[in-house]
Amino acid sequence: MQQIQLGLKENWKQFTLLVIINGFVGGMVGLERSILPQIAEQEFAIAAKTAILSFIIVFGIVKAITNYYTGTLANKFGRKNLLIAGWVIGLPVPFMLMFAPTWGWVIAANVLLGINQGLAWSSTVVMKIDLVGEKQRGFAMGLNEFAGYIAVALVAFLTGWIAGEYGIRPYPFYTGIVLAVLGLLSSIFLIRDTRHHVTQEAATNNIPRLKNIFWDTTWKNKNLGSVTQAGLINNLNDGMAWGIFPIVLAGKGFSIAEIGIVTAVYPAVWGLGQLVTGAMADKFCKKDMLYTGMLLQAIALVLLIWASTMLQYVLLSAILGWGTAMVYPTFLATVAENTHPQDRAKSIGIFRLWRDLGYAVGAILTGIIADLLNVETAIGFIGILTFISAIIIRYRMHCVNGGGLKIRTWLKKSVTNRNVIVGKVNSCTSFVLK
Repeated sequence: MQQIQLGLKENWKQFTLLVIINGFVGGMVGLERSILPQIAEQEFAIAAKTAILSFIIVFGIVKAITNYYTGTLANKFGRKNLLIAGWVIGLPVPFMLMFAPTWGWVIAANVLLGINQGLAWSSTVVMKIDLVGEKQRGFAMGLNEFAGYIAVALVAFLTGWIAGEYGIRPYPFYTGIVLAVLGLLSSIFLIRDTRHHVTQEAATNNIPRLKNIFWDTTWKNKNLGSVTQAGLINNLNDGMAWGIFPIVLAGKGFSIAEIGIVTAVYPAVWGLGQLVTGAMADKFCKKDMLYTGMLLQAIALVLLIWASTMLQYVLLSAILGWGTAMVYPTFLATVAENTHPQDRAKSIGIFRLWRDLGYAVGAILTGIIADLLNVETAIGFIGILTFISAIIIRYRMHCVNGGGLKIRTWLKKSVTNRNVIVGKVNSCTSFVLK
């Protein structure tokens, strides 16, 4: 039997395969990102914002529930089996979106998509954490979420471009067929389960087991509870951006291709940024990472109320994406840091339950406020909720065992070191001139 070793270097082949597969998983969400609200309005004559956002509501609820059961069942049935099941369930989705005769078919497709995302994405997350051990979880999660969300951005841009050139159906959804087939075949023939890695880590881990995993992860544990509420709020504002951005931009006269660019910038910065922020989460205090990221999101959302030009939307989408990049890998790394290996899969599932319920809550709140008042009020309200979430992190969380370098301390040291270096250079320059 092959000896089990923990670490990114020791497991780089399986880790790389899981990164690629998670890119396929993210691409399945990107299919809808640019064009589904337009399909609702143009092909099914749905005008109410709440009705248009119903596909996000269904997706968020189903994915959230599936996340919970993925975490619960991962130890029992194996991560790989759940990953394969997710792809089998996801196979019909592009066909249903392509040929849907009524909006009800779109809703049904999003039920399957939510299950696909819950099973497949959760499995790849847990498997990567299993493989790398304690030292590089932030970087591992950065790579994982980078692959997923850069795929969301690329496919969102691609489907927007295809829709602009050839119409909103059926051609944009051909991409989904390729993604689903590649994801399923790769998961069956190339991936190995990681349960033995969990056993290996558990033998030397000294983190106490959680007494009540559900309630400790949801709120009672200060670190886990702070992360969980922030995850819900983060996806709440993402659900708003997903459904409202295309509608807002279309209302301001932007073309489908331009809408595709703006809706792609946000997940692109989110995805690419995690290559940097994931590694930062291993170095800096995770509390500081989460507080700063949520605060940036809140600022970007509030400023979006007054945006009017393409440049403004692109810049604010980029800031929103960077704020999200700071928190997304840090969420998962923090949950892993605060849980025993035997509790980890279930705790991550509970965190992802609440986090992805944010999609549904965000879509419902946004739709109701936009229909009763206006879109700008809805965006401002979500921005305020995001700011409150940042404040909860600021005053409730703490760094584990010192938890890495404080960002403020690091900045002060950087400035001090810079001043020392500049001073020495100036002294040398003066000496030479004399």
